[in-house]
Amino acid sequence: MTTESQHRMPTLFLSHGAPPLADDATWTSELASWGHDLPRPRAVLVVSAHWESAPLTVAATETVPLFYDFYGFPQRYYDVTYPAPGAPDLAASVAKLVAAPGTPIHQDPDRGLDHGAYVPLAEMYPDADVPVLQVSMPTLDPAELLALGRRLAPLRDEGVLILGSGFSTHNLREMNMAAPPDITPPSWSSEFDDWLDRTLRDGDIDTLIDFESKAPAAALAHPRTEHFAPLFVALGAVADDRVEPTTAIDGFWYGLSKRSVQFS
Repeated sequence: MTTESQHRMPTLFLSHGAPPLADDATWTSELASWGHDLPRPRAVLVVSAHWESAPLTVAATETVPLFYDFYGFPQRYYDVTYPAPGAPDLAASVAKLVAAPGTPIHQDPDRGLDHGAYVPLAEMYPDADVPVLQVSMPTLDPAELLALGRRLAPLRDEGVLILGSGFSTHNLREMNMAAPPDITPPSWSSEFDDWLDRTLRDGDIDTLIDFESKAPAAALAHPRTEHFAPLFVALGAVADDRVEPTTAIDGFWYGLSKRSVQFS
């Protein structure tokens, strides 16, 4: 690992996978390499597709048990632990940046990290030695989430890694878990993934915001948009600079796009 960052941190949007991601040697090695190459963060602020709550809510600021927000998996996935330190100072900074008259901040001190947070972080920072704070998505509106990211942007100068955790395409009904993980993706997933790659490289935020109308196969790629929404927080935190994305992970997993992007 590099030394703790004293410079502006990048922001990330990553596809986080389900708990069985831990069994995928390729994907876990990709996440581990990404974490190794990143500047060492002072703390990580996670916005996960698996927590929608308005107004914006701050999860536990002390280490509490994980939130196993999934059902029907083998017991070993519920035995996973990730005792990352809490980040009360970061929680206070978030409150200062986001809270305003008519925009309160709620606290949920018992809520542990959900799998959108701990599944990728366990691969990127396996020693669980980086403080982590999770906050909710108060809306799925892309423009509002972009604005939230803009408010959180000053945290980058404090060594905070802002992480939007979702999935570049996400339609569980169309997944074929009986097939191998590297099955050829369906056209709706590959077309959306290609559009996302090109639109990010163009820095076309307006088109991204209007993805439900502009992207090919958007309704199939995201029947509900919660797994795409965290992208806009990560984008918002760099939107006042030039958007310079780097694809850290690409490819597909059971037909879903793993595309994960770093914004410098």
